[in-house]
This record gives sequence, structure tokens and C-alpha cells, in this order.
Amino acid sequence: MILSQLNNHHIVLIILWLLYFSIHSLFASIRFKQFILNSYPGFMPWYRLSFNIIAVLLIIPPLLVMARHPGDIVWQWSGNWSYLANGLALLAVAGFIWSLRSYDSTEFLGTRQLNEGRVDVTEKESFKLSVLHRYVRHPWYSLALVLIWTRDMNVAFLISAIMLSLYFILGSRLEENKLTAFHGDQYRLYQKHVAALIPLPWRILSKQKAEEIVSLVEKKESNND
Repeated sequence: MILSQLNNHHIVLIILWLLYFSIHSLFASIRFKQFILNSYPGFMPWYRLSFNIIAVLLIIPPLLVMARHPGDIVWQWSGNWSYLANGLALLAVAGFIWSLRSYDSTEFLGTRQLNEGRVDVTEKESFKLSVLHRYVRHPWYSLALVLIWTRDMNVAFLISAIMLSLYFILGSRLEENKLTAFHGDQYRLYQKHVAALIPLPWRILSKQKAEEIVSLVEKKESNND
């Protein structure tokens, strides 16, 4: 039924999302960062900031297509279900804002790398496990999924929701490959105790266990220095 409602604008939307995902993944990869470091070392302090700016600019075209060519309504939350959906969305926004205190915003934005003139390809922020990280390994992806799937759906939004969800799953795995390479067995231990995107009651990390894992990582990093 959904396929029958696709038009040329929705095909363009799919292509734009695929381009966004491809470029975003390429720029986030260690191999590409290493290429830039080898070819243009003077640009590296600007890399993270440029990455964020490009990510914002590239997401504008698919959002414009979604707004201008939404397609038919697929489903809408109504009655008590709408209260539940909106309540979950508000909790997700609150969780995202609350979680910001666990991150180094200057590192995330790229201003710290620029101010320090850093030319390395790896992130320098230390390994931390916030409260949300005790429930899922990728809390921002999980919160984003809640926000996406608690909205009313037209054809364009549903296409985007499906593609974004698949990308979050793939992106989380790619990110974990890097984390495993950086932190080794300590991160694998964390993976065994906590689910990736959907909280599972039998895979919730206690505060004590989280502190033990962070301690193991810090010990390994101090031994490598």
C-alpha cells in the first residue's frame, strides 16, 4: 500500500537520505580522517567543527522535501494514544537535555579541538557511563527513535523514519567497532551487560558495575600512556 503511494518526490527523498548517510558515515570513519590527516594536516583542528556544519547543511534538503511533499497520512495518534505518544516524546526530549551534562559539549561541537590545535584522528573525551548508558549503549539513538516513532506519519515521514531507524542501527554498530578498537575487552564487557538501543530488564548495569568498567578502562589507558 505504501509503495503504491510513492511518487518522484519520495524517490528523491530516499536518494537524499542515502547521500546524507553515505557522506556522514564517510566523514565519521577513522580511515577518512587518517586520509585528511596525511593529506591536509593543517585542517585537522577544524575537522570536527566542519563535520558538524556539513551534517547540518546536508540534512536540510531531505527535510525540505518532507515538508513540501508529505504525501498521504499513514496513521495518526488519537485519544489516549496521543497523550501517551506525546508524553513519551516529551520524556525523550527531557532525557536528551538531561544527558548533555554527561558529555563534553566543546569536544562534541569541535571547538575544543580547534582551540587546542589538535591534529589527531581519535576523540580525546574519556570513557564515561552516564545513568542512561546503564540502560542502553547508545542513549541518544534510543531517544531519537522514541521521538521519531511517536509522531503522526505521512508517507514522507514514514520513509524517513524507516531509513533513519536503519541508519541508527548500522551507525551504532560502526561506532561500536571504533569503541572496541579503542577500549578492547573493557568495552566488550560493557556490551555483554547492556543492550544496544532497546532497554532490556535483564541487561541493566548497576551503578557499582558501571564504576568497575570505567575503572578498568581508565587503568588500561593509564598503562598505555
